[in-house]
Parts: sequence; C-alpha cells; structure tokens
Amino acid sequence: MADLLTTSALAVLAVSFGVGIVVGLTGMGGGALMTPALIFLGIPPSAAVANDLVAAAVNKTVGASVHWRTGSPNIKLATYLIVGSVPFALAGGFIVQEIGGEDAEDFLVTAIGIALLFAAASYALRMYLQLRLVTSGNQAPAGEPAIRPIPTLLVGAVGGLLVGITSVGSGSLIMVALLLLYPTLSALKLVGTDLVQAVPLVLAAAIGHVVVNGVDWAVLIPLIIGGTPGTFLGARMASWVSQSVIRRGIVIVLSLTGLKMLGVSPEVVGIIGAGLLLLGPLAWGFIRQTRGLPAFDNNAAAWYHDRQDQKQTQDQ
Repeated sequence: MADLLTTSALAVLAVSFGVGIVVGLTGMGGGALMTPALIFLGIPPSAAVANDLVAAAVNKTVGASVHWRTGSPNIKLATYLIVGSVPFALAGGFIVQEIGGEDAEDFLVTAIGIALLFAAASYALRMYLQLRLVTSGNQAPAGEPAIRPIPTLLVGAVGGLLVGITSVGSGSLIMVALLLLYPTLSALKLVGTDLVQAVPLVLAAAIGHVVVNGVDWAVLIPLIIGGTPGTFLGARMASWVSQSVIRRGIVIVLSLTGLKMLGVSPEVVGIIGAGLLLLGPLAWGFIRQTRGLPAFDNNAAAWYHDRQDQKQTQDQ
C-alpha cells in the first residue's frame, strides 16, 4: 500500500487521469499518449508498455461491453481483425526481447518513437477522410458493407504487431485502415467494431509483455484508478469541446513526442512544434476551403443517420 502513496505513483495517477480525459473526449490517443508519458516519468520503456497494455485491456473491455449491448459492432469484421491481430500481438513482448537483447530498452524507445509518428500521420489522415465524408453528403447507406477478408486480415496482422511491440496503434492505425477499406461503415459501427477487436488484441499484447517483463502494481493500479474516472469525465465533456481542435492538438503532441524519443534535439523539436502550432491551423483551414467548407468551424465526425442528427451538428 505504501508504494501507492509515493510521488511517482501519484504522478502516474495524475497523468493517467489527464490522458483518460483526452480518450473520453476523442475516443483516441490512449496508448499513444500514455506510454511515452510513463517513459518521461522515468519508468523503463518495457515496464511502461506492459503496464499500459494491461490497463488498456481493462478500460477497453468496459467500452466494448457498452457497444456490444447497443449492437453497434460489425461482428464479422471484428472477427477477421482479431484472427489477424492476436497472434502477432501476443508475440510482441518476445520480439522485443529477442531483437533488443541487452539493448531492448533502447530498441523499444526507437520503436515507440516511430510508432508515434505513424500514429500522428494516421490521425491527420483520419481527420481528412472524415472531412471528405462530411462534404460528400454524409448519409449512411443501408445494410452492411461487404467484408474483404485478405486486406482485413493484413490490417489486423500489422496492427497487432505494432501494438504488441509498442502498445501504440490499436485506436489509430487500425481505425484509419477501416475507414479506407470500409468507407460506408457508419461512425457508430466503426467505433464499436474497433473497440470489440481491440479487447483481445490488447489483452494478447499484454499477456506477451507480462510474461516477459511482469507487472509493476505501483504503476498499474494508479493507471487504472486515474484512467477510468478521467475517461468518464472526458466523455461527459465531449459535447462541449471542438473535436477538431483536440485532434489537431493530439497530432502535434504525438509528432513532437515521437521526434523527441527518436533523439531529435530539443531546439529542432521546438522549431517544428512552433511551426505546427502556428501554420497547422492555417493549413487545415485551407484544406477545409478546398472541400467547400468554412476555414474554421467544428468538424462533423462521420455519417449522419437522419435529418435531425444533421441539424443538431450544424447547430453546434
């Protein structure tokens, strides 16, 4: 119990609460934000990945159960993703151990840095794809999309390998891949399917890392205790805050964090950060204008399901 009252444990609790708010607000960014935050708090990369995966498995199970009851996930699609991802996710911890050897921690930092830049790019792509949906009418078609087995299995395998090694990617790369493969899948089913497939994916990755590295209860318990109420609070605040602004902020944070973990000098990271902060909104406004939308406005998230939904979004 004394281990849970240390300054380090309280720092993990505070950070997990903050990251939980972001996850609740946007439904994205959990592993991509939490794992590097733990590393910056002084926790070894292998321990950060292992404990974050275990905590994520708990939190995603709760979210998936809600979507399961509402009937939103596409079970057939989720099944293909699970078949492709679970074996590679399970192997992630062992791959790190074998490739890294004595330098496993350094290898993991580099892998996480690359994964963060990948995640930042995928978040930006996701925002653009959703913008295209908005300007194309955003009306969800009836019926389920036809499943493409081979591409879906490959998406699961690549996503499983990335999550299994770094804990990053279950809510970013796989979501973007689904948007590309199944552009007519409604937002509700997209999120529900992603959450359902993420539970066995993250659980398998967690098992692999726990077998190799074990669990640090002084890290894991604050992660769960802080993350759960933070996610709940963020979900309640979601209707008050512009999703577009937060997601652009996540892209900037992930980009700078990834560069820092790859050893880029603080001066260069600062210059890039200033550039993204000042020029990013202008670039996004220009992209919106090319799609016939105002340069600065709240982005609708995905498909409208009826006229009332469309009216409510326009009124926000």
